[in-house]
Amino acid sequence: MSVWLPTAPCTPQACADHPGRAAGIPRAVLRLATALALFLLAVPAAAPVRMLPVRPRHAVIRAWSAALLRALGIRITVHGAPGGEGGRLIVANHISWLDIPLVTAVLPSRMLAKSEIGAWPVLGALAARAGTLFIERDRIRALPETVATVTRALLAGNRVTVFPEGSTWCGRAQGPFRRAAFQAALDARVPVQPVRLRYRLADGEVAGAPAFVGDDPLTASLWRIARARGVSAEVWLLPRIPPGRHPDRRELAAAARLAVLDGDGPGLGREREPQSRDGRELLAGVPAQQRPSPPPHQSAEPATVPSATERDNAKRPSESVHHWVNSSPASASSFRTPS
Repeated sequence: MSVWLPTAPCTPQACADHPGRAAGIPRAVLRLATALALFLLAVPAAAPVRMLPVRPRHAVIRAWSAALLRALGIRITVHGAPGGEGGRLIVANHISWLDIPLVTAVLPSRMLAKSEIGAWPVLGALAARAGTLFIERDRIRALPETVATVTRALLAGNRVTVFPEGSTWCGRAQGPFRRAAFQAALDARVPVQPVRLRYRLADGEVAGAPAFVGDDPLTASLWRIARARGVSAEVWLLPRIPPGRHPDRRELAAAARLAVLDGDGPGLGREREPQSRDGRELLAGVPAQQRPSPPPHQSAEPATVPSATERDNAKRPSESVHHWVNSSPASASSFRTPS
């Protein structure tokens, strides 16, 4: 792995604990079997679904993604309205591989993902057939072509989802946003849709089980999620940033990051060091030079902007049942999954 690639200090040992109740082994096996069946059905169906008109295609994608999360025992709460169709760059914080079906359950889109995902069994084939835009993060020279590819997809009217942190974080802390992908939104003159993702327990605490961090194997992550009970996922659809509001990708990335991280409560708000549920620092064994830098002093412009200019072009994104909540009018409907 190249030294310039973004990394997070989070580890599965420190961040991915599940202090709540665990599902029994038979239920966990049933959850995994159901999820696998959905994946196996989706692989041959993905190509034909892509040929459908936009509205029915998106309806199928939303239904399948919601069914997958339901199968794994996760309930979704959506704040805000998805809005209409049309080209849009969707940017979200990155916690887990679950972020992909979580976003597509609400806003079907093409994903920008690291090329390694294409080699994953079943998941890789499905991602490729679903129109995922794969990038080679180790090849910095490929960055201009990546930006051009995303720009073309946006100009064609596609929604494209990126995770600008470039690496998964545990949900108790967040990383800086890499700016390269935002150039595509500027070039295509499309809005940027900030999206905030959270995984929670019933008591409102950050759920550790979904975190897919560090050297966590996919199999271990799957089993941990299948055993967890009482996990819910929150999707906050934040106000779009219209084209032309910010003149360059630095300001655009800073505005999007500020929107995503602008919250209160556990795991929300400004960037901070991750901590365990009992308050012990998770970075105790991490050398100081490898720890995430604190945000710079906030002056007239409140956005937190990464200061390392030379990393601008180098670091970029790798990587149930709905409970809709419209933030403007207070209306909600809920369908719950047994957990």
